[in-house]
Amino acid sequence: MSSDWPLKELVLIADEVTVGYVGPMATEYVESGIPFLRSLNIDQFNINSNDLKYVTPEFHHRIKKSSLHPGDVAIVRTGKPGTCAVIPDWLQEANCSDLVIVRCGREIRPHFLCYWVNSKATHHIESHTVGAVQQHFNVGAAKTMKVAVPSLHKQDQVLELLRGLDDRITLLRETNTTLEAIAQALFKSWFVDFDPVRAKQEGREPEGMDADTAALFPDSFEESELGLVPKGWHIGSIGQIAEVIDCLHSKKPELISEGWPFLQLSNIRDDGLLDASNVSYITEADYRKWISRIEVSEGDCVITNVGRVGAVAQIPSGFKAAMGRNMTAMRLKHDWPYPTYLIELLQSSWMRTEIKRRTDVGTILDALNVRNIPELRCVLAPSDVMRNFELSSRPLRASMEANLERANNLATLRDTLLPRLISGQLRLPDAEAMDDEVLIQSVKDRLEERSIKVSLEL
Repeated sequence: MSSDWPLKELVLIADEVTVGYVGPMATEYVESGIPFLRSLNIDQFNINSNDLKYVTPEFHHRIKKSSLHPGDVAIVRTGKPGTCAVIPDWLQEANCSDLVIVRCGREIRPHFLCYWVNSKATHHIESHTVGAVQQHFNVGAAKTMKVAVPSLHKQDQVLELLRGLDDRITLLRETNTTLEAIAQALFKSWFVDFDPVRAKQEGREPEGMDADTAALFPDSFEESELGLVPKGWHIGSIGQIAEVIDCLHSKKPELISEGWPFLQLSNIRDDGLLDASNVSYITEADYRKWISRIEVSEGDCVITNVGRVGAVAQIPSGFKAAMGRNMTAMRLKHDWPYPTYLIELLQSSWMRTEIKRRTDVGTILDALNVRNIPELRCVLAPSDVMRNFELSSRPLRASMEANLERANNLATLRDTLLPRLISGQLRLPDAEAMDDEVLIQSVKDRLEERSIKVSLEL
């Protein structure tokens, strides 16, 4: 089935196509103020706040040509050219650099354009990316991009389906953010601030726990090399509770489309979860070589040594892989079976400071030497406290792992449907001839059945 949707150049259907600020920025950033987006803040379909920068209102006003508003479509120029997202409502006022900014006209919905650019404009973007050292996609090339322009009614039908999937993905991600915040708050209360001990010392009942749990905590402190710690607890190190195993220092193996899983730095997320949706693969022979030191499996943690120094992820249930370069594995010793303590410790602000203290500063890249990892310090509590923390916090991590898997499955489903939906060429396996409206409704009905299952599992 071919689409009869007309194709028009972007410049003809946009009210404005312009470009973000071009100029030095290092001295303009401030601690708080107007959000300032860069290419790294633009993901496919959404805005992320990773390392989000800010500028003063005065500077923002001075470069107001590059200001952003909800509903603007942002397309990355350099780094990952063509990556596209719509500015969300939570960014009521913002500015940017290194982005093509599109303000849609009456014929095109911003989110429809966003889906089109991420799905169907790849060839145009690649053929118009220039630069020998740092490739970029310029605003002139963006203006000539051909975009399908069906009726607004058909655009809304497509968007109802695709945005419905994205809303579910967003909900799962937001749920995980909440779960990790809860787990970190519990860890901080017990092992950093020692709230239950302080409460008992002051004659109060510890908050948020039953009497049996409260009885596990002492009512006084004692001195340690890191200051006061609960009586009977002690200062230990990663090396006391886990085996620290370096990666194989060998030439990176050839990656193949199918085979045995091979972890790389991109698989390590910022929330302590491992993203297996984009895992790389190697041959069985290479796999055997790269697991000669360790085959990471459930409960193991992997930490990055360079780049995003100290980023960490825990291997989820049912997953095994070879560990690539520039990362180190930590496997708990048999007499310390508390994997949730390990990941929450490594995710904690306390450990971030400890890692920074142990990181070697280089002229090109900072590095966390594998020899320093066993020396990272931590507070170790008696086994009954550790068991209780594991029982309280492991369900949170398990839910996070399951939610990430569901979100990845939904994203795969969206990405599978997207090219056909967005071009008007969707055909279901059991549908030989349907018009667009019936096809879209048929897919929508099928996905609604799937979403009910997802909602119940949440």
